[in-house]
Amino acid sequence: MGKLKWKPGTMLYPLPAVMVTCGDFDNANIITVAWTGTICTDPAMLYISVRPERHSYNMIKEKGEFVVNLTTKKLAYATDYSGVRSGKEVDKFEVLKLTKEHANEVECPLIKESPVNIECKVVEIKELGSHHMIVAKVLCTDVDEAYMDENGRFCLEESELITYSHGQYYGLGENLGRFGFSVKKN
Repeated sequence: MGKLKWKPGTMLYPLPAVMVTCGDFDNANIITVAWTGTICTDPAMLYISVRPERHSYNMIKEKGEFVVNLTTKKLAYATDYSGVRSGKEVDKFEVLKLTKEHANEVECPLIKESPVNIECKVVEIKELGSHHMIVAKVLCTDVDEAYMDENGRFCLEESELITYSHGQYYGLGENLGRFGFSVKKN
């Protein structure tokens, strides 16, 4: 069998499924984003891509900040719900029984149940088409001490992170090797 030619599309999968919090502590919203990634390590920067008609888009644009909250198997339902329900109509923190936690550098809350919260300041918004890419500088990363081992190593793999691939959510599978394993000498 050969390959089929399709029209241009975004088939770059899997992607991280994250919940982005925005607004301020008292008037916060959560939006699910799968179009996100690292841009730079020094300075630490990332991006999220959001449709401008989404309720959260204007909250992020006006405040100039947001938090990327990594999602886990336990947060899969909340992750999906936050992507299909509008914050105009429902308080997602209340409905999903998620805990707001004060951030260190921004006014919008962290999701306490998330193992990693990445506090961000908007640097630029690129209007690209259906989605606008929001480029941000990472101000602070908050990690759940429950995933720290006795040697001070952060064991993120124990948090059961999830990904998004072609309309489906998946848990991460087995470890296939550590960075550099292909050239490591035995």
